[in-house]
Amino acid sequence: MSTQAATQLYDWMRHAVDSWGLAATMVLFLILVGWPFLPGGKTASDQAARMIFEDDDNG
Repeated sequence: MSTQAATQLYDWMRHAVDSWGLAATMVLFLILVGWPFLPGGKTASDQAARMIFEDDDNG
């Protein structure tokens, strides 16, 4: 592979990762932010919040 072809490939890959990587990161962020608001999320969140206060004696 010539230097010019390698540079073009690198530039193409860099552009693809920059644009699609940003899109993938945004989608992941929206999923993680929206996850607690799904049906049943309140129950799971309340259980997780009380988990630190439970132990073997009073759980």
